[in-house]
Amino acid sequence: MQKFDLLIVGGGMVGLTLALAVRQQSELSVAIVDNAPVGELNGELSETLSEEPEVRVSAINAASQQMFSNLNVWQDIIDQRAQPYHDMHIWDKAGYGQLDFSLNDVNLSSVGHGPEQLGFIIENKVIRNALWHKAAQDSGIEFFTENKLQQLNPSDNEVFATFEPNSNNSQPMPIVAKLVVGADGANSWVRKQMNVPLTFRDYDHHSIVATVKCQQGHQSTAWQVFLETGPLALLPLYQEDLCSIVWSTSPEEATRLSALSVEDFSKEITAASDGKLGKVTLVSERFTHPLTMRFAQEFVKGRMVLVGDAAHTIHPLAGQGVNLGLLDAAALSQTISKQLNQAKNDGGVDNNHWYSDKSLQQFARWRKSEAAEMIAAMEAIKQTFTPQQSAIKLLRGLGMSLLNKFAPAKALMINQALGFKSNLPELAKATSHQAAQKSNSK
Repeated sequence: MQKFDLLIVGGGMVGLTLALAVRQQSELSVAIVDNAPVGELNGELSETLSEEPEVRVSAINAASQQMFSNLNVWQDIIDQRAQPYHDMHIWDKAGYGQLDFSLNDVNLSSVGHGPEQLGFIIENKVIRNALWHKAAQDSGIEFFTENKLQQLNPSDNEVFATFEPNSNNSQPMPIVAKLVVGADGANSWVRKQMNVPLTFRDYDHHSIVATVKCQQGHQSTAWQVFLETGPLALLPLYQEDLCSIVWSTSPEEATRLSALSVEDFSKEITAASDGKLGKVTLVSERFTHPLTMRFAQEFVKGRMVLVGDAAHTIHPLAGQGVNLGLLDAAALSQTISKQLNQAKNDGGVDNNHWYSDKSLQQFARWRKSEAAEMIAAMEAIKQTFTPQQSAIKLLRGLGMSLLNKFAPAKALMINQALGFKSNLPELAKATSHQAAQKSNSK
C-alpha cells in the first residue's frame, strides 16, 4: 500500500499546476495518475517539438502567466515557443460593428505594473512539457503512468484507490490518500466515481481546429469574426504568418467544411475572415469536436474534489476555459495551504490534520460562483450573435460601435480578459519583489 496526502487524477495543465502549487506551499506528498506521460505524447519525446505547431492551443491570460511565473515554469514555456498578442480585433460579419482592444485601453495603474501584452497563444503540449518536467524534478511528487485506476473507495479519513490489473494479471499496489482531486477532463472518471450529477447543455455547435497560413501575417493580433453560424477565431502562433483557428459552427456546417478539399476550405476561411489577413491557406489536419456546457452540481464531495474541465466546460469563444481551470488549481492549493497552517497554529505537529470539509466547501462556493459567472457571460455573448432580424443586427452593430468608443467599458472588459479580479488566488498575483523589478526595468 502506498500512502500520499494528495492523489491527483489527470496530469494535464490543471492537474500539474495544482501539484506544483501544493508542493511550493507545503510539504504534502502528491501522487499523479495519468496514462499519457509527456515522453509518450503523440509518440514523440517531449523535448523534440515538431516544426509544425500543435493544433491544440490555449490563450493564456495575465493571471495564468503570473501563476506559471510564481511556479518558476514560465521561462521554460517561453524557451520552447509562445506568441504574445498585443491587440484584439472583433467584428460582426453582418458589417454593422467592430471592437478593437489594446493595453492602451486600460488603466493598468489600478492593478500595479501590468503586462506588456494582452495574452499569449501557446500550444498545449508546450505548457504541459514545462509543467511535467518541473514536477518530475520534485521528490515529493510521484507519477503513476502504467495502470489505469479501477475504483475509488472513500471513507471518513481517507480514500482507497485501486488499479486495474497489469497485463500479466498481477495487481498493482493500491494508493491511500487523504484527498483525491479529479483533474481528468470533461469526461471525468473521478466525477463518475463521485456520482456527481451534471447541469448539461449542448451548444449545438461543433468546433473545427486547425493551423492556417495567412498571407498578410497575424500582426500579433487575435482576430475574431462573428458569422451567422458562429464565431471564427484566428489566433497568432510563433511564426508570423501562422494562426491557429477555432471555428465554431453548426454540426451540419462543420461536417460540410471538414469534407472540403484543402483549396476549397482555404477559400471559405479567407472569405469568412473578409480577407483581413490576406489569403488564408490550410496547412494542417482539421479536427472537429462537439461543444457542450457542463457544470458539476458539486465540486466537493467528502474527500474528493473536481477542478478544471472535470468541474466545468464552457464555450471557447472567449478562450477562457483553461484560465478558469488554472484558477481552480491555484484556489485549491491556497485552501489546503491555509488549512495546514491553521492546523499547525492550533497545535498540530505534522501534516495529518490539514483536511477540513468546511474549508473545501468554501473553496467549492468560490469556484462555482466564478464558473457560473463565466458560463453566463459566454451564453450572453453567444445569444447576442445568434442570427436575428435585420433591425436587431443593426442595433447590435451600433452597440458594438458605441462600446468601441466607450473607454470605461472597454477597460473593464480588458481587465476581465486579463484575469484581473478582486478575489484572485495569491498564486495569480505578482509579489512585491516582482512588481519592484518590473517598475525598475521601465
